[in-house]
Amino acid sequence: MMKLYHYYGCPYCAYVREEFSEMGLLEGKDYELVEASRGTPGRDEVVRLGGLSQVPFLVDGNIRMYESRDIVDYVRSRKKTELV
Repeated sequence: MMKLYHYYGCPYCAYVREEFSEMGLLEGKDYELVEASRGTPGRDEVVRLGGLSQVPFLVDGNIRMYESRDIVDYVRSRKKTELV
């Protein structure tokens, strides 16, 4: 299951969550949301896994990525290949 590290005050995180919703992805079924505001264990995990203290951050198996538009493009592409 994909993990999206985020926090609710982040506009880039909100964009990714909204796009996931528009794609029909369901939290808990298609992806897990991990709270990653400053000072949380989730933020420490982001730094450990990706090297930067930045969100949104997506983990999908061996894929790890920052940047909201890259995340949305990746998930759209992944979703299309699953439908074929």
